[in-house]
Amino acid sequence: MSLPKQLYTGDQVKQGEAQAAKNAGYSLYQLMEMAGESVFSVLEEEYPRAQNVTVLCGGGNNGGDGFVVARLAKHVGLSVQLISTVDESRYVGDALQAKQAWLKSGGTILSQEALSGCLTTADVIVDGLLGTGLSGEVRDDTRAIIDSINQCEKPVIAIDIPSGLCSDTGTVLGGAICAQHTVTFIAIKQGLVTGQARDVVGKLHFSGLNVQSQFAELVSSNIDMLSLDEMLGEFPKRRATAHKGKHGRVLCIGGNQGYGGAIRMCAQAAARSGAGLVSCICHPVSSLPLMVACPEVMTIGWQDDLEQLNSKSAAQDVLAFGPGLGTDSWAHALFHHVQSLAIKKVVDADGLNLLAQSPNVDANRVITPHPGEAARLLNCSVAEIESNRYSAIKQLQDKFGGVVVLKGAGSLVCDGRRTYVCLAGNPGMATGGMGDVLTGIIAALIAQGVELSAAARLGVQLHSQAADLVAEEEGMIGLLASDVIGKVRQLLNFSA
Repeated sequence: MSLPKQLYTGDQVKQGEAQAAKNAGYSLYQLMEMAGESVFSVLEEEYPRAQNVTVLCGGGNNGGDGFVVARLAKHVGLSVQLISTVDESRYVGDALQAKQAWLKSGGTILSQEALSGCLTTADVIVDGLLGTGLSGEVRDDTRAIIDSINQCEKPVIAIDIPSGLCSDTGTVLGGAICAQHTVTFIAIKQGLVTGQARDVVGKLHFSGLNVQSQFAELVSSNIDMLSLDEMLGEFPKRRATAHKGKHGRVLCIGGNQGYGGAIRMCAQAAARSGAGLVSCICHPVSSLPLMVACPEVMTIGWQDDLEQLNSKSAAQDVLAFGPGLGTDSWAHALFHHVQSLAIKKVVDADGLNLLAQSPNVDANRVITPHPGEAARLLNCSVAEIESNRYSAIKQLQDKFGGVVVLKGAGSLVCDGRRTYVCLAGNPGMATGGMGDVLTGIIAALIAQGVELSAAARLGVQLHSQAADLVAEEEGMIGLLASDVIGKVRQLLNFSA
């Protein structure tokens, strides 16, 4: 059940699955049987000691899949309680056939009144309540069932998608099942991998039901999942005769009074990510601490000398702009001058807050907002950004050009042609300085000759995967941004 690269909307899967099945020589009911088998395989593999299984079936094909899972579990001797949450007349077509096969096997259908007792005795719960067609808020009666399941703290396997989650946006529509495992079919739905989905999907499993190739031929996608192994091919190999000038020059600009740590982490990340020469322009007050902490970085304390700024910028391959910049007159002077430079840029933090005040389009730039910064850039609320992260990043790219990284759970990258999703990363990354480190990593990759979009994608994946390595070794709590820098270096040097 390895995950495919492309992502699709729920409607795309719904519209393409029938023809894909036909092209592969399967009926839709055969797909339903295979879907149930895939879920049951996960149940057996993940919970081999389970004896009591509660299956919840709503209407439609998700409920039909649930009937198949229940029948297979009963066949191997498990105690199965199946609860239908809809009137039995709602089952038609393939779902009705699956229901009849369950009854023929000796199974029974319980009403919602049995829910409390079934949850109490269950070792595992199978969620077949709601499918990918959900668009509006979950109804109150279904929300009550979802809340009961979440409160019972029993492991849940979701069929195709956790009930209550939007398959297109990754937002919770009023309430959603918190699953430990989700088994999705035919194609990965884009809402399973970003935003609130990361709280409820658990471990994601995929089964193509033997039609994934036919489906991919029929339906195109412009959203991909990132893979470090694939992207490392973009990273240039070093020749034996290499020298520092061959590996790029990065100028990090920021570090206002009281914010010197941000530009320090950015500069260190750039240096550890392979940039040949890293320089820094910061506030004079911040320059000495940076020189002491990071002597490899050439540091200038800047105060309104535009000739000095021009001269230093002209020798660079890329600017990393914004970490610790602030928003005072010192910061404004730097911002307005830097925006006029034709050099490649990676812009973060207060660089983005100033960009929100003076928007411009720059095809030669990467911007890396978190949801709060994205909301300021688009003049909307954070809730609106998070309600549809795919739409938000497209709006950001349309408005500002270049490449956009929308950080958060399931970070997104958009270059105007395609959107990419990072599955790596963990909650330990929710700490100060992580964005500063990412800015330095992306800038270093650009300096070494990696194209803007590829550098943003590789940087995001390296950053998140490095944080996962730290979390595996030391835990998520207390994970510092600076902890990630060494692991990025390790991944660049020793990954396959």
